[in-house]
Amino acid sequence: MNNIILSPLNKRRIANFRSNKRGYWSLVIFTILFVICLVAELVANDKPIFVKYDDNWYIPILSDHPETVYGGDFDVETDFYDPYILGKIEEHGFAIWPPIPFSYNTIDFEMREAQPAPPSFRHWLGTDDLGRDVLARLIYGFRISILFGLALTTISSVIGIAAGAVQGYFGGWIDLGFQRVIEIWSGLPQLFILIILASLFAPGFWTLLFILVLFSWMSLTGLVRAEFLRARNFEYVRAARALGMTDYRIMYRHVLPNAMVATITFLPFVLNGSIVALTSLDFLGLGMPPGSPSLGELLAQGKNNLQAPWLGMTAFFAIAIMLSLLIFIGEAVRDAFDPRKTF
Repeated sequence: MNNIILSPLNKRRIANFRSNKRGYWSLVIFTILFVICLVAELVANDKPIFVKYDDNWYIPILSDHPETVYGGDFDVETDFYDPYILGKIEEHGFAIWPPIPFSYNTIDFEMREAQPAPPSFRHWLGTDDLGRDVLARLIYGFRISILFGLALTTISSVIGIAAGAVQGYFGGWIDLGFQRVIEIWSGLPQLFILIILASLFAPGFWTLLFILVLFSWMSLTGLVRAEFLRARNFEYVRAARALGMTDYRIMYRHVLPNAMVATITFLPFVLNGSIVALTSLDFLGLGMPPGSPSLGELLAQGKNNLQAPWLGMTAFFAIAIMLSLLIFIGEAVRDAFDPRKTF
């Protein structure tokens, strides 16, 4: 960090961000949770991370091997829960397992009690109605929610900023035309359109992302438009025009950096909205394909299994903590870019 040359303005922004202790530690906690979820296969998996068998090392989480490699009799995918295979591995070597020996879709057939089962030493947060580990599904669902939210926020922000910049900089008929299109498009019944599109196309990560981008790109358009309308008559913009600079270069090099301050402070809240949108669709059964790990699907299971309160409470606290962390980070970012804030 000491080798990076920062301007006095950026140094003040970083200092302001770090001075907001709640936002700073929220960023630290969120980063740790996100990194853990990125390597979810190393944390929760029904396959060992490493297997040493007869002086040979294998990485089952990266490549599948037939059970004949581990002393089995059939040329099929290895079931590491098979007592015979486990015995062979212990006899000829050893295996290093993840902390949670279940993946998001692993059904624990060794459970002898009714499902969903309460938390235990084997399943720290219990199981769902199909006997799958709740903590494993929570970790994988958290990753999908964050990655989906980041992708949706990035794509919709790029489109929204570009549309708002064109509106605000050129004004006139271009601005009026864009405004009428946005008014009509934002007035459409989004939920019904989503239901129709979800019934026409197979649900999936990229399908949902495309559908939600159609409606979420307008979240930043009005803010960027207002910033460009305010800045287009400033002296430095007039001077750039007088020097013969093209409109695109003026927008990109001079007006946009000044408009990004207000935009960046709003991005964490846009990310929150993107995550809530996916969770809501999953809760209604219109989101990710059945069987996919999802916070919304976990909420729906909690609603359908009131006799198993750990399902609903786990999903609720996971969503509440995640959104709270993002809100606190957004507040710290707002303070960092606020020129009136001094700590």
